Amino acid sequence: MNTTPNTRPTAQVISGTPLSGRVAVITGASSGIGEATAERFAELGAKVALLARRGDRLDALEDRIRRNGGEALALPTDVTDRDAVLASAARVADELGQVDLVFANAGVQLISGIADLVVQDWDAQIDLNVKGTMNTIQAFVHPLEAAAAAGRPSDLIVTSSTAAVRYLEGFQVYSATKAYLTQLTRLLRMELGHKQIRVCAIEPGMVDTELPDHVTDPAASKLMADLIEKIDVLQSEDIAEAVSFVAAVPKHVNLTEIHILPTEQTI
Repeated sequence: MNTTPNTRPTAQVISGTPLSGRVAVITGASSGIGEATAERFAELGAKVALLARRGDRLDALEDRIRRNGGEALALPTDVTDRDAVLASAARVADELGQVDLVFANAGVQLISGIADLVVQDWDAQIDLNVKGTMNTIQAFVHPLEAAAAAGRPSDLIVTSSTAAVRYLEGFQVYSATKAYLTQLTRLLRMELGHKQIRVCAIEPGMVDTELPDHVTDPAASKLMADLIEKIDVLQSEDIAEAVSFVAAVPKHVNLTEIHILPTEQTI
């Protein structure tokens, strides 16, 4: 990395508690973008429900948010399990109140050539990136409708990727799942916008998270490692601040699709 933590400017540009009174759900909250966004939502005043598979990581995050004066609820959940997501949604309603902010962020990136026939990786990406997001929408779209009908801000924010609109060798299945999410958010905005629900796709470029650690293809791993070494890539906190801004703007404003790239990233 070209910039050390001591010289990197803070990602925070929002002040105050513009999310006060809101109840937020974050999937993929145990690390990376989800973890950073949960902390930032809490700092900005929201109650946060933390969904991910790794319960120990969620418990630590819950404790950290509470120590800092926020309100959080850790709910170990595999979002590929529809019944588990629905059960977690019921607990959020009972313990935190009506959800009005959903960040569907859980995802996985597993890179290989199609001819390699690593079909288990295809299935894993489709199950989590696509089906997991659909399960999240199923569980929370009605609470979002109710919040909007009551005159409150109501947001569905989905983590897609710049890979949805770019070609990188070996990223075919991953890119296709993200293209699905980008197109889905466009279509959902057309339906849900009439109901005063804002829908947004966040499309990051290279972010220094653990996501590349899941890549098993050596060439793809080297490409991503080299990119992290050569340029000042994004941090999870950068994306968290952008997501927070999307949720904090006045409720008649919908930022619908946001590409976020490191300044030096050109692929």
